[in-house]
Amino acid sequence: MADQAKLPLEYKGYPLRRKDNVIYYGNMTDPYIIMLQVLSSVPIDDMTMATKVSVQLQHTDTELKNRDRVVRSSEKNSLYAAMDLAHVWLTRALANR
Repeated sequence: MADQAKLPLEYKGYPLRRKDNVIYYGNMTDPYIIMLQVLSSVPIDDMTMATKVSVQLQHTDTELKNRDRVVRSSEKNSLYAAMDLAHVWLTRALANR
């Protein structure tokens, strides 16, 4: 059971990393990664649900300026819709290397 806790969280085969309201989706060693940022949320019973999520497909090249790294961006009304779009964008970007 302890070994399972050490496994990284994944969604459809790509790793997820979270820092506060920002979720990074993909491998940092690949040429592209997705950044999801929860812009707003509402409390529902004993948990919080995201109501507005920013999705950005970004280059991982550290030589580029931050604003030049963004390839595509969009906003979605739920985390599920944002993750679904993120998977499509990341899969297509990595296939077209």
